[in-house]
Amino acid sequence: MTDEFDVIRGENGAPIKMWTRGVPVDERAKEQLQKTARLPFIYKHLAVMPDVHVGIGSTVGSVIPTKSAIIPAAVGVDIGCGMMAACTTLVASDLPDTLSPLRTAIEKAVPHGMSKSRGSKRDKGAWGEPPQATIEAWKGLDEQFKRITDKYPRLTKTNNLVHLGTLGTGNHFVEVCLDQEDRVWFMLHSGSRGVGNAIGRHFIELAKKDMERWFINLPDKDLSYFPEGTEHFDDYVEAVDWAQKFAMANRQVMMRHLVEAAREVIAKPFGADVEAVNCHHNYVTRENHFGENIFVTRKGAVRAAKGAMGIIPGSMGARSYIVRGLGNEQSFHSCSHGAGRVMSRREAKKRVSLEEHIQATAHVECRKDAGVIDETPSAYKDIDAVMEAQKDLVEVVHTLRQIVCVKG
Repeated sequence: MTDEFDVIRGENGAPIKMWTRGVPVDERAKEQLQKTARLPFIYKHLAVMPDVHVGIGSTVGSVIPTKSAIIPAAVGVDIGCGMMAACTTLVASDLPDTLSPLRTAIEKAVPHGMSKSRGSKRDKGAWGEPPQATIEAWKGLDEQFKRITDKYPRLTKTNNLVHLGTLGTGNHFVEVCLDQEDRVWFMLHSGSRGVGNAIGRHFIELAKKDMERWFINLPDKDLSYFPEGTEHFDDYVEAVDWAQKFAMANRQVMMRHLVEAAREVIAKPFGADVEAVNCHHNYVTRENHFGENIFVTRKGAVRAAKGAMGIIPGSMGARSYIVRGLGNEQSFHSCSHGAGRVMSRREAKKRVSLEEHIQATAHVECRKDAGVIDETPSAYKDIDAVMEAQKDLVEVVHTLRQIVCVKG
């Protein structure tokens, strides 16, 4: 079998293996990858997914294997961001003829968005009074969070409990989808919310200060890192572990409320745990590859070990995929986390008209206002080309098409 990737070899850096055949790659992303590859603790090579695009420090859509060091900005500030999907016992014909009441019910059940007015009493994307499901989920997080905040008190002044079970903004979403057999799926995308953002930013700044203190020069300050064995390394590993647990619980609470909301609108009784997947795509973990124990940072990438289930969403108007990993060692058992942006948010708002957005999402019950143009389908790469470029990384199990989409 021939390799399905291309290799970039820069000066004084690890090789960069690119699963990007047939999809556009920004030259700035290649430059950013080469800076990351020059770090002395990169293990073997970087693995680059077809959804790759410029990020902070490192590109989104890259798998960064490291020995004895972690780069906080590579993990990012949306620690543990990922996807959850659940197949229901419903089929398309069980749904109401008009889907707007279903969308409204979901919007009421799951706090989303963010209040822009300073005069508002609270963030509309947070709970006013956390529901019972949130309180119960927090019990499994509280003790470890207290250990972290005892050492870093500033992290107590974050949206933590009140964000557990909430969606957020940007590319985060809740969807109702149909698969190739017209079965109904619920799918959502979110991470560790305000508290994860605060943890990420705090430790990114600590890493930068450590680099200055040790007189370590880097090609980009956002590649500042913690060497294993240092105080901040151990503290970061615990904090990021907690944020990843929070993100997983966040999606579980949201899914529970999503199902409850749907049951208020859909007359037919149904189950929603037929086939469930809950996976991160912004995280760091310890794994064994090529016979060695290393750290793997997936910055916009999903674990695709042999048999592992994952989710690769398209944009608001494109298909999404439930996939099974093929366990390709060259990609460090990884695949893409979505289609990947081809336009920045600012560029999309300038180039895409509201009429074009409405036409692109005509088949989906969703927002069709100027506030979501930065998430319009044409702002993203062609998801089918992305899937073709990684056919040696995953196999498609289910193909989903959106019929309802809730955006923050």
